[in-house]
Amino acid sequence: MIDSRILSILKALTFDKVLIIKFVKFCVVGFTGVAVDFGITYLLKEKFKVNKYIANACGFIVAATTNYFLNRSWTFNSQNPHILKEFIHFFIVAILGLVINSIVLWSVNTKLKKGFYFSKLIAIGAATLWNFIANLIFTFAQ
Repeated sequence: MIDSRILSILKALTFDKVLIIKFVKFCVVGFTGVAVDFGITYLLKEKFKVNKYIANACGFIVAATTNYFLNRSWTFNSQNPHILKEFIHFFIVAILGLVINSIVLWSVNTKLKKGFYFSKLIAIGAATLWNFIANLIFTFAQ
């Protein structure tokens, strides 16, 4: 018998109108997150001379936190009364996204010799795909 979790994953990955709308909303929220992420990263790296990878991590975490509240209310219309538990799930997904983000950032910047902020943009794109799918299945599953 197929595990109900696997069925949820397969169901979530079926491309239908509702999923596409959620993804578009997730991306709109994500663009606000990019502004927060880049703003915090720039401020810490350029003005406070924090290490670029630590500045990147801080920008990512602050953006993930603001994105949780926007995605909870707008993208996924969550009515889950266990907000702290839901936020922890969201943050676990975000931390795993941070790992993906950091690996891609480091790889593109160091190995492919691309600029830091271009590399950061590529890293955000990779993490966005992970974050959407994982949040759809894990954090905001109904």
